[in-house]
Amino acid sequence: MKTEITLIVNGEAVRDVIEPRTSLADLLRDRLRLTGTHLGCEMGSCGACLVLLDGTPVHACLVLAVQAAGQRVDTIEGLNESGDIKDLQQNFHARNALQCGFCTNGMIMTAHALLSESTAPTRPEIREALSGNYCRCTGYEAIVDAISATAKQRATNAGAGK
Repeated sequence: MKTEITLIVNGEAVRDVIEPRTSLADLLRDRLRLTGTHLGCEMGSCGACLVLLDGTPVHACLVLAVQAAGQRVDTIEGLNESGDIKDLQQNFHARNALQCGFCTNGMIMTAHALLSESTAPTRPEIREALSGNYCRCTGYEAIVDAISATAKQRATNAGAGK
């Protein structure tokens, strides 16, 4: 038996008929072709599938699409199109915090959520926020540097009235 759901994905209403067991990650990737939501461990450990569900980072591999019905889902594609993460992307690039890139989208989703809640996170707070993300390539220092630099730039820009 299939279920009809409606949700808001990257600002647009989406209606689909799905199997109740369909994960949010599978809906995004397979049905909506939003492949920036990566599937890694499929156990909620690696963070590659992170999306924002009503502004809160969630592992899309662990959330059933029917659980997201009626809610807002923001993916890396949506944040990219809106320009909300341009500075994060630039700082990840400048500090070589993206290497193979598989975990990068989840890292940026986590960083975006953190910087939405805290305008000046400390390095330990950044590390704590990243504790749900796994990277095999970079080590985390460059990632922490990129997020810290973005926070400082945003504070400088806010102070300058930009």
